[in-house]
Amino acid sequence: MKFVQYSASFAIVMLALSVAALAKDNHSGNFTLSETVRVGSTQLEPGSYKAEWTGSADGVKIEILQNGKTIATTEGTLKDLGKPSPYDAVTTKTLQDNSKALDEIDFNKRSEALVLAGE
Repeated sequence: MKFVQYSASFAIVMLALSVAALAKDNHSGNFTLSETVRVGSTQLEPGSYKAEWTGSADGVKIEILQNGKTIATTEGTLKDLGKPSPYDAVTTKTLQDNSKALDEIDFNKRSEALVLAGE
């Protein structure tokens, strides 16, 4: 009887972990930068990154990761695109010092984009 209890408990824990993992994947996406851009005070060099976010659509906390490590954090919002983006894309804006800042991230096959808080 204890085996059944432990098996049921194990199944519930595994299900909870699976749901949490899926939720995290739903709030993350990969993107590539082709030029150096700024997120807050952090310079991101060209390369592959992952964005993860938490919060509501009008106020999300965004973490930018590279090789599994958080390298920049900022705040932003989620923007409804109306239809899924056909590809991954980043939008930058030019700052007063002529540097570029990451402004928006669109993710392939997702109808929401991340809009990063302005400088």
